[in-house]
Amino acid sequence: MSEARIYPLGDTALVCEAPGPATLDCQRRVWALAELAQAWPQVLEVVPGMNNLTLTFDPLEADRDALAEQLAAGWQSAAGAAAPGREVEIPVRYGGEHGPDLADVAKHTGLSPREVAERHAAGEYIVFFLGFQPGFAYMGGLDHALHTPRRASPRLEVPAGSVGIGGEQTGVYPAASPGGWQLIGRTDVTLFDPSKRPATLLQPGDRVRFTIAEVDA
Repeated sequence: MSEARIYPLGDTALVCEAPGPATLDCQRRVWALAELAQAWPQVLEVVPGMNNLTLTFDPLEADRDALAEQLAAGWQSAAGAAAPGREVEIPVRYGGEHGPDLADVAKHTGLSPREVAERHAAGEYIVFFLGFQPGFAYMGGLDHALHTPRRASPRLEVPAGSVGIGGEQTGVYPAASPGGWQLIGRTDVTLFDPSKRPATLLQPGDRVRFTIAEVDA
């Protein structure tokens, strides 16, 4: 893997960024580096992303150049790290009122609606990172045959629990919000609950399996 680029983000943050494309090996390295950096006393917050990690620090307490060197060394030591995480099962009701775009995805892919549901549920997905809204997991592992562009016109409100496909990824909306992904189903599983610790059900490195609760095709 190519060397990561480390650069400042303002006066209080550093970014460690690996070249694309996003891969599971790269994400494992990002997660391992995040775990290391969380233990550094001068670091205030660690935010893993897709192919990158951002950390914040107090500029009055930390030497930015020394911290950048520490970050570079940490990236090297994180090579070959094993994936963390649990396996999480999410039951989904596919199609009908729960998945209004299932037929459109089927048309785009040349599959039947039931085949789309079955292929989607057959995959094992890895949570690469959380973003967009609290608890929203960007997952890798979507069957290439299911890759479908986002909707040309985003919806003003997507119901909480909606399972969607956006390009090469799949995900679940933890809360009602605008969104442009193709909605193929819905789950009753709660992905974000601020009363719990951690508040998000899914964490980077978790393996996700969708199961078919129903297919309305």
